[in-house]
Amino acid sequence: MEIRNLHRPFELQFLEVLEYEPKERKNTFFEMVFVLEGKGTQIINDHRLPYSSDKFFLIFPQDTHSFEVTEKTKFFFIRFNDSYLKTQNSDWIQKLEFIFHNHNHMPGCILKTIIDKPLIRAMIEALIREEKSQFPQQQEVIKQILNTIITIAARNISLMAPLSINEVNAVPSLDLLNYVHQNIYRPDQLRASNMASAFNISPKYISEYFKTKTGQSIQEYTIAYKIKLIETRLKYTNMQINEIVYEFGFSDASHLNRLFKKHNGVNPSDYKKQFKNVDRV
Repeated sequence: MEIRNLHRPFELQFLEVLEYEPKERKNTFFEMVFVLEGKGTQIINDHRLPYSSDKFFLIFPQDTHSFEVTEKTKFFFIRFNDSYLKTQNSDWIQKLEFIFHNHNHMPGCILKTIIDKPLIRAMIEALIREEKSQFPQQQEVIKQILNTIITIAARNISLMAPLSINEVNAVPSLDLLNYVHQNIYRPDQLRASNMASAFNISPKYISEYFKTKTGQSIQEYTIAYKIKLIETRLKYTNMQINEIVYEFGFSDASHLNRLFKKHNGVNPSDYKKQFKNVDRV
C-alpha cells in the first residue's frame, strides 16, 4: 500500500480525470476533497460511498482510501499537515480538534446543511482563482479561505448529532460523547446537572446512564478526552505549558503534570520534547 507524505505546510490541487488509479493509499497528512463535477465511488476504510458534484469528504492520516470514477470528475484537494497547524491561533485549532477527534463517525459527505454546499463551492472556486492570480498578499488570502472552509466543516460536524432529545431511550452514546467534545472548554456545561438538562434526563440518573452507554463515567471520559487534546497541543503547536494550564482550567502546572503523567507515563514537557526535533511530515 502506498504511503504519501506532504513536504510543505499545505497544498492545493485541481484534478480532472476520466479514471482514478484504484490503488489504496494512506496519507501522513490531512486531506479534504471537494467534487466540482462527476460521479463515482469513494472507497475509505473498506466502506464504499457514492459521490457526485458538491460532495465534500475528509480523509485523515492512516485512513485507507481510493476513488472509482464512473463519470469524468473534477476533484479539488486541500492537503495540510501539522506544520500548518502551528501557524494558527488556539481558537482555530479547537475547531480542527473537534474534527480530528470525531472523524471515525463521519463516513461520506460532511456537508449536512443545504446552504453550506454552495458556500463551500464558492470557497473552492475562490481558491482556484486565487491560486492562479499574481495579486499581492495571495498566500494570506488563500489561508483565510482555508480557515473559513475548516470552520464550515466543523459546524457541519457539530450538526451531525443533535444535543437535545425528548426520549431517554433515544440517546445514543455518540450524542453523549459529542456533547462532551463540544463543551470541553466550558467546564460548567460538563456538570451532570447541565448535561442532564441538555438531554432531558434526570440529574440523578445521567451519570449512571452515561457510564452504561460509554463504559466510562463522565469524569473519566472528560479527563481522557482532555488529555488527548493536550497531546495535540504539545505535538502540533508551540503553546507553553502555562498556556495549556490556563486554557484547560487546571489549578496549576503541577495539577496538569500529575494528571498527564498518570495517563502517559511522562510529564507534558518531556512529552513535547519527543516531538520537538522530529520531522513528522
